[in-house]
Amino acid sequence: MQKTQSKLTVYFDDPFWVGVYERISGGLLEVCKITFGAEPKDYEVYEYLLQNWHLLRFSTPVKMDEKQNVKINPKRMQRAIKKQLETQGVGTKSQQALKLQHEENKTIRKEKSRKQREAEKRMQFELRQQKKKQKHNGH
Repeated sequence: MQKTQSKLTVYFDDPFWVGVYERISGGLLEVCKITFGAEPKDYEVYEYLLQNWHLLRFSTPVKMDEKQNVKINPKRMQRAIKKQLETQGVGTKSQQALKLQHEENKTIRKEKSRKQREAEKRMQFELRQQKKKQKHNGH
């Protein structure tokens, strides 16, 4: 049976509130970064996710180590939840996935701009060639 987990962490990353949505499915971690303006309320975050789910761009899947499900003492679980709520920021696996997504977007952007520059140079060259031909047209 395939197990799916999801987790949304909202924290303040000066000057914006940022949400990091992590989903683990089949041992693969995918991360999406959501930037909010002012501090979002719980219902605003939920509404945003419902309305913009199809627009979220998740990172490429990163292999995640499977942990064995061990029964945890309820008090220990409460302490762990409290500790998670107190700590701000993103887990290291999530940070790596976001960094990987950022790098991929960067390479795509560089490739696109390089192709655009080459097309612009080619257009300028063709324009110069046309001007040369027009100058020699009467001779």
